[in-house]
Amino acid sequence: MKAVGFDAPGGPGVLRVLDLPVPEPGPGEVRVRVHGATVNPADTLVRAGAAGPRGLPGPHVPGLEVAGVVDATGEGVTRLAAGDPVMALTLPLRPHRGGYAEYVVLPEPHAVRAPAGLTLTEAATLPMNGLTALRAIEVLGLGAGTTAAVTGAAGAFGGYFTELCVLAGIRVVADAAPADEALVRALGADVVARRGAAYVADVLDAAPGGVDGLADGALLGTPVLDAVADGGTYTSLRTPGEPGTRPLPDPAPRGLAYRSLQFYEIADPTAALGRLAEAAGAGRLTPRIAEVITPEDVPRAHEALAAGGVRGRFVLGFG
Repeated sequence: MKAVGFDAPGGPGVLRVLDLPVPEPGPGEVRVRVHGATVNPADTLVRAGAAGPRGLPGPHVPGLEVAGVVDATGEGVTRLAAGDPVMALTLPLRPHRGGYAEYVVLPEPHAVRAPAGLTLTEAATLPMNGLTALRAIEVLGLGAGTTAAVTGAAGAFGGYFTELCVLAGIRVVADAAPADEALVRALGADVVARRGAAYVADVLDAAPGGVDGLADGALLGTPVLDAVADGGTYTSLRTPGEPGTRPLPDPAPRGLAYRSLQFYEIADPTAALGRLAEAAGAGRLTPRIAEVITPEDVPRAHEALAAGGVRGRFVLGFG
């Protein structure tokens, strides 16, 4: 089968098209014929050696989410069957490998039927960013009647976070550059704050005293902490100290709590993926695709993610 991966960590140029054996599902696993695999910023960390498999021989295949059709099942699989269209989380660790491949094997609980009304290319953008947004709402302790702020609202994570907050009755103050303001309003943000130096002031105008929790999708760090109320919670897409992060004050000021944010900490991924599929099928989540690409285009997609400013997701298509 065709796949995209690398033998040793490095820049985007280490990625190459591979010819690998088709994997076989074991007990409790399903094999998916991939129609779309997203290219996420987290994949660039795996490729660079900052995350993912360590001390294992290559080739390594990145990719954390896919959509496609189940074509084989292992012993004990009961919920899914061959022919089912699914969206799923993948595991970029040997022997499973990640989603940049024509076929992937994954645990049955990591896949659910794809949302009705979406193409499989669109469905591929939901699992990882959608679960990360759900987890952010959870770790921030948000519920109906609370107020949240988000940076990077025009991005994939920020957009899903905004829409899921709206579904949960959470008031949302979301940032936007002028070119993205109409998009962010369409996602349901109650208030749109200006990006940059005016952001904190705009948030405090909308929520005097600060918001209950802030999801920092843009990785701004310390400069946005003043937007959070005393005793509130801050979370970011990266753990402090990871590449691309900015240091946070230690100890946290004003009784703030810093919470790590990892999508794989969702206690019941099947149920959470089901929530995302239901919301997307009802038109309450908006998949956004920057471009559908070929395996040969993946290094270019990694370069574009490093440069920033990508709206939506690159989706690697296998047909």
